[in-house]
Amino acid sequence: MVTQDFEKRTRQLIDNLKGICASYGLGNDGNEFKIITQVFLYKFLNDKFAFEAKRIDTSLSKTDNWELAIAQLSADQLEMLQLQMGPDTARLKPEHFIAHLFSNQNASEFAKLFDDTLRDIAITNNDIFAVKTDGGAKVTLFDRLSEYITDESKRDNFCRAIINILVEFSFERIFTQKFDFYAALFEYLIKDYNKDSGGKYAEYYTPHAVAKIMASILVPEEQRGKVTNASCYDPSSGSGTLLMNLAHAIGEQRCTIFSQDISQKSSSLLRLNLILNNLVHSIPNIIQGNTLLHPYHREGKALKKFDYIVSNPPFKMDFSDFRNELDTKDQHERFFAGVPNIPKQATDKMAIYQLFLQHIIYSLKPGGKAAVVVPTGFITAQSGIDRKIRERLVDNKMLAGVVSMPSNIFATTGTNVSILFIDDSNKGDVVLIDASSLGTKVKDGKNQKTVLSEEEEEDRIITTFNTKEAVEDFSVVVSYDEIAAKNYSLSAGQYFEVRIEYTDLTPQKYAAKMQDFTDNLDRLFKESSELEQEIRKQLEVLRYE
Repeated sequence: MVTQDFEKRTRQLIDNLKGICASYGLGNDGNEFKIITQVFLYKFLNDKFAFEAKRIDTSLSKTDNWELAIAQLSADQLEMLQLQMGPDTARLKPEHFIAHLFSNQNASEFAKLFDDTLRDIAITNNDIFAVKTDGGAKVTLFDRLSEYITDESKRDNFCRAIINILVEFSFERIFTQKFDFYAALFEYLIKDYNKDSGGKYAEYYTPHAVAKIMASILVPEEQRGKVTNASCYDPSSGSGTLLMNLAHAIGEQRCTIFSQDISQKSSSLLRLNLILNNLVHSIPNIIQGNTLLHPYHREGKALKKFDYIVSNPPFKMDFSDFRNELDTKDQHERFFAGVPNIPKQATDKMAIYQLFLQHIIYSLKPGGKAAVVVPTGFITAQSGIDRKIRERLVDNKMLAGVVSMPSNIFATTGTNVSILFIDDSNKGDVVLIDASSLGTKVKDGKNQKTVLSEEEEEDRIITTFNTKEAVEDFSVVVSYDEIAAKNYSLSAGQYFEVRIEYTDLTPQKYAAKMQDFTDNLDRLFKESSELEQEIRKQLEVLRYE
């Protein structure tokens, strides 16, 4: 009940911040998400510092004004306090606190003080919280937010309105909560900012059901708490939904996250997700850049290999401007099945997922596991790059299975998708599941999406896959040889048995059934003849007037 109430109040905080942006002309503005997410993060870091300070020095929790008590510490005492805090807590100074800004909100040029405070926090914590680009530049925590207000005369009031909202709210009561709680908050926080905008680098929020299924199959229940020092990678990470679910399944302190994404917005959202989910130690591995053209993570000169890889890669992104740079001799090992050609018609799909899938296979450690969202057409295509990739997975015995999902599992795209599970250690049978008939259709804004029930349908998929159970018209368990014999098809439906039910009849029962059929047919013929005679009789009495 406490968490439900707090979640409700947190959503209200987010809505209030959006209301302030709307009042100052930034509603649905391209910069609104920066203001909302960065202000939310500032408040979160402020309260996390308070939570840690009170945990270390219990006398602070007994005072009415912990901010003032910390401000009265000497420089050495403050440094000692900060050294005892966990690495996921920002190092703040008394002048960084929200209470300090609140007490100085009537100062002239308050917007400048607000921006300077956030920028100083970013600089002070740059080594821990900055996201890097593939060129080595650092993307700091905070921008000068007031400068998104075009009218300079309104900037002070804009910042005052934000501070007055923040001072009335506290995160301190919920820092002991777990992943699912923060996942719900994060999804609500970014729900308006991580949708398909129709642009070149369209982004899609991966549904929680898809993320849960992927993580629960990669890390089954019996393995949880046993995996250690795992490297987890997503080459097209977006805001990090898949990585967060995977890290939660393994244990946040038992794994290290690595990612790359071409979108600066997505990289910033992923950083926020890592901070919320106790994964700050992985922020240095979050890279903003083009994975295909400039893969960042390396061990020496070679690309780094990972224990786990998850990905929902783009299906249609335009890569025509760098396609030729990928189709070179030194890239042939990574793109072993080839580089897709650019379609002649601009409206035709660009199969960029084929490049990401090859990159994932190449980046997997021996014995490593991966889960990748692919268009369902991939699992049956009988020619081209798709077929070659499937042949590599089957012939090298590095496939765990496939789950074909219901249509519209993503509300923002009509493309049917399947989840491809790769397992370099699986030399036995492969599980193929057809879950296309599951789920309930619901409206999501202007779109329709399919929602799986958590306890029945999601768990049914996970349990069936992990136990390698064959279920009529739902799942099959097949060998690598059987797959090769079926032209490397990974569609469960092509392996389902065609069942014809037979009923044993004695000669007497057979004769009786045939007599029933004959009698019924005679009756129908007689009725037809009578009807024909009646129609003729009615026609004869018709007269032309």
